[in-house]
Amino acid sequence: MVTLPRLVIAAPSTGQGKTTIATGLLAALRVAGHQVSGHKVGPDYIDPGYHALASGRPGRNLDPHLVGVDRIVPLLLHGAAGADVAIIEGVMGLHDGRLGTDGFASTAHVATLTQSPVVLVLDVARQSRSAAAVAAGMAAYDPAVRIAGVVLNSAGSQRNVAEIIRSLERVALPVLGVLPRDEALATPSRHLGLVTAAERPDSVRMLERLGEQVARHLDLDALLDVARSAPDLDSTPWSPHDEVHAAGSGRPVVALAGGRAFTFRYPETEELLTAAGCDVVVFDPLTDLALPAGTQGIYLGGGFPEVYAAELAANRSLIGDLGRAVDAGVPTVAECAGLLYLAETLDGVDMAGVVPVSATMTKRLTLRYPRAIALNDSLLTRTGEQVTGHEFHRTSTSVEAGERPAWEIDGEPVGFATDTWHASYLHVHWAGHPLLAQRFADAAHRALPHEPALPVSVVEEVVAEAEVLLDPLRHHGDVEARAGLLDLAVNVYSRERPTWLDEALHAAIDDTAYPDAEPARTALAEHLGRPSTEVLPTAGAAEAFTLVARLRAWQRPVVVHPQFTEPHAALEQAGRRVTTVLCRPDNGFTFDPEAVPQDGDLVVLGNPTNPTGVLHPADVVASLCRPGRLVVVDEAFMDAVPGEAESLVRERLDGLLVIRSLTKHWSIPGIRTGYVTGDPRVVGDLARLQTPWSVAGPAVAAIVACTATRAVAESESRALEIGRWRKHLVAGLRERGIEHVTSRAPFVLARLGHVRLALRNAGIAVRRADTFPGLDATWVRIAVRPEATTDQLLTTIDRVLEQRLAATC
Repeated sequence: MVTLPRLVIAAPSTGQGKTTIATGLLAALRVAGHQVSGHKVGPDYIDPGYHALASGRPGRNLDPHLVGVDRIVPLLLHGAAGADVAIIEGVMGLHDGRLGTDGFASTAHVATLTQSPVVLVLDVARQSRSAAAVAAGMAAYDPAVRIAGVVLNSAGSQRNVAEIIRSLERVALPVLGVLPRDEALATPSRHLGLVTAAERPDSVRMLERLGEQVARHLDLDALLDVARSAPDLDSTPWSPHDEVHAAGSGRPVVALAGGRAFTFRYPETEELLTAAGCDVVVFDPLTDLALPAGTQGIYLGGGFPEVYAAELAANRSLIGDLGRAVDAGVPTVAECAGLLYLAETLDGVDMAGVVPVSATMTKRLTLRYPRAIALNDSLLTRTGEQVTGHEFHRTSTSVEAGERPAWEIDGEPVGFATDTWHASYLHVHWAGHPLLAQRFADAAHRALPHEPALPVSVVEEVVAEAEVLLDPLRHHGDVEARAGLLDLAVNVYSRERPTWLDEALHAAIDDTAYPDAEPARTALAEHLGRPSTEVLPTAGAAEAFTLVARLRAWQRPVVVHPQFTEPHAALEQAGRRVTTVLCRPDNGFTFDPEAVPQDGDLVVLGNPTNPTGVLHPADVVASLCRPGRLVVVDEAFMDAVPGEAESLVRERLDGLLVIRSLTKHWSIPGIRTGYVTGDPRVVGDLARLQTPWSVAGPAVAAIVACTATRAVAESESRALEIGRWRKHLVAGLRERGIEHVTSRAPFVLARLGHVRLALRNAGIAVRRADTFPGLDATWVRIAVRPEATTDQLLTTIDRVLEQRLAATC
């Protein structure tokens, strides 16, 4: 018999707050000093990721369909080994299971199998005494399920809560906590959408706050008493060593895809492969340039490769190495996302080209819980064998099955299989079918080690260049331009400031009065020909983006990338989940307004865009405006465009904001100054959010001076000079056959390959571009400089590339 305190978090339906309560409870108990383990009923990969983050241990799944009824308790005990308490989060409604099976694989089914008491979560935002009726019905429906108490979620007034508690007392259901309504604490499944813990830099902060709220509003001692009331379990923990064995004396390397694009896999998969004598090494298809040295097996699990298609495709080095390894016979398993990665194309973007299909995104969600039959002898299966699995995807392939299909599902052949690789949409939990793990490990033991095509010295240099930053959205060019380096990383105009601007700045510094932004507002209104209610001076564009992020509870904010990342970072800091729309290199990073979701209530894009320099047509940008949507155009570099062609700064459209910055063009990065102009209602709302005196006196003086009549001619002269410098840089890049993007900005995005650190070691700083969503480390942004400075860069590029060529020969 095994003692394991445990409880199940369930609800009458989806959307009640199970994930909020379960994840918050894990975090709160851990902070209180308990060892806790998180478990999820069903096949879902996302919630266990947050369980893992909250508990500090792998999140586990308990799914009778995937692993069989007899393995549920052993897997629970295995996952909870060493824990003080196990928290099991349910799926859908308490009694909702596989259709036509009387609740098979439901939360109630798993609660019965594990003999676990149930805590029912009720969203009471829109109900009162009826909540007790629902809870009483749930408690009486199946006598085998013991509901030990209730947690009220999204609670409103104290009077209403008291009414609900009195009603629950009548049916003998204790209230174990009342979590108040708080939009910032919306359930992680809603707050984060289909976004995994690995993809969100604010996940830790969000879970910390959630844990604090749960600890404050739920009775942790009472919940622990419920967990301790669970009876001992007459079973033994599952062990991978009981399921598989090592097939040889060596330990072959199995390369397992990870990182932001490949987050879906069951921890038991790695444990089984390790027990079968393999060394599992995680690699990141977004950043790694080659498979791990000595790879003898490849596992490509699930995730969201469609979100990162451009970045995956941009890493041609790894895709090429992967293709060579699969072609050479390295055993390879690809599930769902892995299938898409091995396809020829994904939404028109080139992938690895191993599987002879093209994949496209669709509006239809494929979600099924099938039993699959193997149609061929293959790497993983033998003809006629059956497995259980699940599918969850919004893509389709041009061909459903190859000449040797992987499976038959619902009477149709699907997937692709050979003696050395196996690819399909089906996710299989290998703990339920350990023979698959054994066969894959056996094949890895027999395979020849794969070595990357690049020399080790070059790979090491490239890996260093692609150093992962903790917060890439907050990485900017000034970090690259350290003292002693020739600065081509920062886009500040490199000539001296006009005398009249310096005089205005010094006069403002000498002024001892508190800053008054009204003169700047008046000057801007006159310069733009707009009422003063339509303009707002700001402490640079960064303040404007922060104000916009805080302006409303945006439901679906959209940021068009690659572009300046501060708007994206500000939205995430405000607790918003950002939808990314990517402009792609294969069409010159042009913007397609049809790619913006119809329900996007905030759309942010740059024009010309940083870092691509692409200038989008004004009518295309304006076409994004519609009722219920705010369109924000970052025109920080528009003053570098002669005549400010395609600017919307003087257009008066409902729901349109234009943000400008003066710091780059006028060589005053230390003076944080800019402005917002557009829809007067929105500008007024932003002004009310603005901190008093946020626009300093020198910033006010800069706006007044740089909008005066004499500044207009100077600005145009600078724009023309930037154009001449850029033309010289582009000619040098073109002469060397270096891929670059047509730019109208004071910088050029170029694909130099992995030479940024080599240039830095040679004394030249360029801006790394892999911190911009949609770009990888082969791209750099080069600031436009006078011809002599550009020639120095081009000469250094020649020398670095010659040295790289010599190293690879």
